[in-house]
Parts: sequence; C-alpha cells; structure tokens
Amino acid sequence: MSFKKLNTPLKESLERLGFTTPTPFQASILPKVKGGADVFGIAPKGSGKTTAMIINTMQKLKSEAFDDSPRALIFVKDKKAALDLEAEFKTFTRYTDLRVYTVYDEQGIDHQKDDIYYGVDIIIATPKRLNKLYHINGVHLGELQLFIVEDAEFLATNSLHADIARLTESMNKCQYLVFADKYYPKFDRLKNSFMSNSQLIEL
Repeated sequence: MSFKKLNTPLKESLERLGFTTPTPFQASILPKVKGGADVFGIAPKGSGKTTAMIINTMQKLKSEAFDDSPRALIFVKDKKAALDLEAEFKTFTRYTDLRVYTVYDEQGIDHQKDDIYYGVDIIIATPKRLNKLYHINGVHLGELQLFIVEDAEFLATNSLHADIARLTESMNKCQYLVFADKYYPKFDRLKNSFMSNSQLIEL
C-alpha cells in the first residue's frame, strides 16, 4: 500500500514531514489495518511501527474531529511514553482538528474527567488510570473504533494485561491493534480474551 491511498490531510502531513514511501513493515500492515483486521504488528525498533500506528489512526478517523466521545484509545507503559507519543502525534495532526489527550496517574482525575467531557478524538493512556476513569464514568468508550497497545513489551513483565482485557468486556465491537518488537507468550492472553481472529504481521 502506498501513501497515495490515504486521506488528503494525512497525505499532506506525511509530505510535510518528509515521508515519501512506506517502510517494508508499513507496507505490510497498512492494508491489513485499512481492511479492518485485528493485528499484532511485530517488528524491531526502527521499522516504523509508531509511524504506522499514527497513520492507521488518522486514516481510520479520517483526520478530522467528530462529536465528543473518543474514537481511538492507545495504551502505553507510563507517563513518559504517553507524553512522548502525544508529542509525536501532534507533529502529524498539527494542521487537522483532531484532538489528542493523555491520561496518566500523576494528573488529577477530576481534571481529566472534565477535559474528556468537553471532547477528544484520541486518548493516550496508562492502563490503570484509564480503568479508574472508566469506573467513575469519566470516559465513554461506546464510540471507539480503534483499541491499540503501543510498545506492548510492558505487558510481558506485569499484570496490566488484565486491566486492558477487562475494558473490552463492556465495549462495543472495534478494531484491536498491538505493536511490539517481538511476540511475547503473554500476548496469548490478549489473543484469548479479545483478539481471537487477529492476524500476525511480523518483520
């Protein structure tokens, strides 16, 4: 899949940032995600995983804001990962009206709840804080189109997969994507919980 088949604002962002052709990993995963498949995207660092995830998200959301409820939820390891990913997202979304918001434990939860209430499109979150927000009715997940775990290695070393899997039990159907540098045995728990029909794209 070439970048020519993406929506116009996304193509313009890629051109502005100097992306002309997809990496081999991106060329493999972009058409699968565009086709609606649940995917484990496995590739080493430097393969373009994060850029592929941002491209997939903006393409799915048509690079434009819509209503108030989040349509993409991206789980990350910690505060630093959340802020780093937010900054990277905003280099791509700068000339769109997509609203990107981060939630992590160090913030006041009532402040987060208020911010989300006024409308976001993409939430980047640590699992435990998102669960807390969800259980105090601080975030509505009924309109989610994408449920993503970025740099999912952190799930291989702790029990956060339970926090993530628990959320899927009360959600409507959406598309699931997990990105990591290699496939870890603990990922089987995600597959058994909510990614039973997923495809493995591995570089």
